[in-house]
Amino acid sequence: MPQTFTKSERLCSKKILGELFKKGSATVGTFYLFPFRVLYLPQPKTDPESNVSTNSVVITVPKRMFKRAVDRNLIRRRVREAYRLNKHLFKPNKAAPFSIAFLYTAKQIISFEEIEKGMKLAIQKVGS
Repeated sequence: MPQTFTKSERLCSKKILGELFKKGSATVGTFYLFPFRVLYLPQPKTDPESNVSTNSVVITVPKRMFKRAVDRNLIRRRVREAYRLNKHLFKPNKAAPFSIAFLYTAKQIISFEEIEKGMKLAIQKVGS
């Protein structure tokens, strides 16, 4: 399995994003694991020919915490790379793929090693 992060793995659908961030939704799973708050939603099996075999991901970094776009982009790149390197940790026998949102919650820019450690734990928790 190549270590890439293709367009099909990025969550772009406004409908799915709306469902994922809807307050009080019973279908959305959520947990906090430093430095992320993770929201996940099983993808429906509606269209058999659509590419639903992979998880789709969105990464958010709050403008309220990091005013400069340079800082937000740095964090976003680190989180994306941590996901790309560790997405193989998802269980391959899992029936339904997930739509996942990683919300960066740390108050400062942390090292890639810490981000990767949190990403590994988050992926294992969602995948189980």
